[in-house]
Amino acid sequence: MSLPPRFEVQHMASCEHGGIDYAELEALGIAPEEVLDFSANLNPFGPPPGIKEVMSQTDIAGYPDSRATNLRRLLADKLGVKVENILIGSGSTELIRLVALAYFGRGDSVLIIEPTFGEYQIACQISGASLVKQRLYAGNGFQLNIEETIESIHRNHPKGIFVDNPNNPTGQYLSRAEFEKLLDAGKDSLLVLDEAYIAFMDNVWSSLDMIAGNNLFILRSMTKDYALAGLRLGYGVAGKEIIATLNRICPPWNVNAVAQKVGIRVLEEEGYLKQCQAELRQARGYLVTELNRLGLSPLPSAANFFLVEVGSAAEFRHKLLRKGILVRDCTSFGLPSYVRISPRTLPQCQRLVTAVEEMMASGQDTS
Repeated sequence: MSLPPRFEVQHMASCEHGGIDYAELEALGIAPEEVLDFSANLNPFGPPPGIKEVMSQTDIAGYPDSRATNLRRLLADKLGVKVENILIGSGSTELIRLVALAYFGRGDSVLIIEPTFGEYQIACQISGASLVKQRLYAGNGFQLNIEETIESIHRNHPKGIFVDNPNNPTGQYLSRAEFEKLLDAGKDSLLVLDEAYIAFMDNVWSSLDMIAGNNLFILRSMTKDYALAGLRLGYGVAGKEIIATLNRICPPWNVNAVAQKVGIRVLEEEGYLKQCQAELRQARGYLVTELNRLGLSPLPSAANFFLVEVGSAAEFRHKLLRKGILVRDCTSFGLPSYVRISPRTLPQCQRLVTAVEEMMASGQDTS
């Protein structure tokens, strides 16, 4: 008889994500390079110029800097915080799991506001913590009722609170005043503020000044900002005590040498993100207008992605994939009638619209 794992791990469900499933494409006889991926919330314009040169010139014979010192220094200068307030991770998902391992365990409860990123639940289950959930619904546009959240915090006294802002997959964005209410109500909890998607938003507010004196851990994703999904790169910002605690359990050499060098390079490209933002804004506007014309009205979203109700998300996704276009089936978020779409370049968005039109013209129900 094989040795069973811990109870929490044995009964843990897997977490689905956007992006290409290579085994699925192989079964369908579709080459990955033939697929336009609208399912992953990444910068569709790719990394800044010169990244391949940086990668080819990086020495990979020795161990990387375990603390990613040079990258942290550059980030600290850019963000206006101290170096000891920053922790670099192999993507923000690694940092989410480090937080759970360091702070949550059996007997602790953690508040999660759903629908949201599934890795929060996975991290809590690995650590043995129990979950307190607040569910949002399409009837009011997935808007968060702050007073209900505060009441839940006072009633359940969670050890941790996860807030995705803007939220994945709904794109809803809390104002600074709303977030301050949550931070005050949860002053005895560790509040994890996931800002993975703020780089492509307008009218954002800064949370960085809130780390002083608060149990606050802010997550950011360079993977999404600069299209570095294959390298994995993210960072957290918090008070030095929180960062020091996470450093104790952070694996040595967790961020490889290539990712560190590339991270430094992309941060030096000040104008690149602004250029991408302008082009993506145009593509997004086109896609929203055209989908509305076709009767598939995207839900309001402050982020660079949005939800669309299509009937059966699984069938809609499968039909589009047959045409070489991938969207995110949101069934795993508890939204089986919605897909999430992350706009790409304008010509690629035009291909998506054409594919949907063809589905309709051929008599195929988009659901």
